[in-house]
Amino acid sequence: MSHDILRTGPATSPISQTVSVPASAELVFLSGALPDVADPQAPQGTSAAYGDTRTQTESVLRKLKKVLEDQGLGLGDIVQLRVFLVGVPELEGRLDFAGLQAGYLPFFGTTEQPNKPARTAIQVAGLPLPGALVEIDGIAVRRG
Repeated sequence: MSHDILRTGPATSPISQTVSVPASAELVFLSGALPDVADPQAPQGTSAAYGDTRTQTESVLRKLKKVLEDQGLGLGDIVQLRVFLVGVPELEGRLDFAGLQAGYLPFFGTTEQPNKPARTAIQVAGLPLPGALVEIDGIAVRRG
């Protein structure tokens, strides 16, 4: 299905530097997804309730996977992701890029799912869900 999509970049990178999509493809825009509660015992509205950056990244990617599956697509059909990250106190307010990578790597560029999207990671001051550290939106391709 995605064999006409051209992805370039180093094989060792978990993202593509470029992704070219043929004009005959249908683009599917994914709204931003936020994490689910990871620890219901933690105080509501805190990052402790949703987990660290890795945990939240995994949660969001599982949500996006479900959305795509409901459309007859999969994570391999994603061609672009935007990741919005809130800084964390343990990194003096900077985004936890290592946590993002740890949560992301099991989903893209693997033996089971080798396709890698183009990706941008951006630090933001906050997200609409109190306690959330990660929001991800993206674009997938449906081949006709």
